[in-house]
Amino acid sequence: MFLNILIGLIIIGITVFIQAIGTKFWVKHLVNNYYHLPSISFNNRTVRLLIYTALFLLFLNFLEAIIWGLTYYLHPGITEFESLEKAIYFSLVTFTTLGYGEITISSTNRILAGFEAMNGILLLGWSTAMMFSLLQSIVRKIIKQGNKK
Repeated sequence: MFLNILIGLIIIGITVFIQAIGTKFWVKHLVNNYYHLPSISFNNRTVRLLIYTALFLLFLNFLEAIIWGLTYYLHPGITEFESLEKAIYFSLVTFTTLGYGEITISSTNRILAGFEAMNGILLLGWSTAMMFSLLQSIVRKIIKQGNKK
């Protein structure tokens, strides 16, 4: 049990680090490419910005779920996954807290799934907060421009 807790904490640390580096990269990208513009409006460029941001954040979350899937697949005590695809599928279902339940892991290792679910809630919430923050920033800038007219 203690080994699985240690593994879970290490994977949580890795995925939080990935999310943090991804956030830093994307915020820098936004500042360098969008926020220096004198005006902003809801046009095709803004819509593309929102779409690209959503895709980037989904990519980060998918990458994090893959890392969990690799952990399950490579863990010597977990024998339920005969393919990497099945381990990643289980990971995605767990990471998103969807929890279909048609695939489970042995009771001695299932604490990892609980750690992944907590990690997924945190990181998906972080991504949601990023999207909300971006949308809020765009709307504020548009409103601020409208008040100047």
